[in-house]
Amino acid sequence: MMLYTSAAKDRAGLGAEKGEQALASIAAATKRLPWWVGPITVTVVLTAFGVYSFYVAFFAQVSEVDGILSPFYSPQVSSPFSWLSPAVFVLWIPLGFRATCYYYRKAYYRAFFWDPPACSSKAQQREPRSPENYRGERALFVWNNIHRYFLYGSIIVVAFLWYENILTFFPEGSFGVTVGTLVLLLNNVFLSLYTFSCHSFRHLVGGNKDCYTCISGGGARRGLHNAVTRINEKGRHALWAWISLFTVLFADVYIRLLLAGVIENYRIF
Repeated sequence: MMLYTSAAKDRAGLGAEKGEQALASIAAATKRLPWWVGPITVTVVLTAFGVYSFYVAFFAQVSEVDGILSPFYSPQVSSPFSWLSPAVFVLWIPLGFRATCYYYRKAYYRAFFWDPPACSSKAQQREPRSPENYRGERALFVWNNIHRYFLYGSIIVVAFLWYENILTFFPEGSFGVTVGTLVLLLNNVFLSLYTFSCHSFRHLVGGNKDCYTCISGGGARRGLHNAVTRINEKGRHALWAWISLFTVLFADVYIRLLLAGVIENYRIF
């Protein structure tokens, strides 16, 4: 067991406090921007990612080099048609998970539908309907309620990503680390944080229980629920959602640059 002095604990606490202050400063600076900056930025980013994903799914070749597989194609499957990318049989799971995610629903309702565009009073004036006319998610958007099932599929996808990442630590049968290995590792860390900070996962591990002392393993369920809550609360789930979006994109672009011979996958050790 490792023991820490009070001074070490104070330094750790001070470091965490400074980190929270930095995030608070960024949030405060963001609030001083015009209200429309947020919705327009989200629209541009999600549209660009959607177009790129569509290209990867239907037109791009499989992105794999030296045993490093793009997250867009994991788990690796084969396509029954030469003209159809295998990504079609994989991407529907993570894309469905993001499209039905509670945070992303708020993001694209505001960005694409301006419903509402933001929380400020000026933004509320551009609300397309009056508050009393709100009737909840209806018609096509009722399908957002299958989010938990996309969660189950995404957990399987993340498990494959970690398995494939572990294999990249053993190029040519011996342990080694390349830049590509670390790129996939970084992506897997943030994808895992996003997936396992999900509100549905928090409900699954313990949020659906009213009394932990009344059930078998209640203490463990409560501890797991509290751990998930810590990586979910204070806007962290939204943070992981955005960071993981960019790490997935970066990993795919990195591997395509390797395939094109633009860069090399340098071995660190």
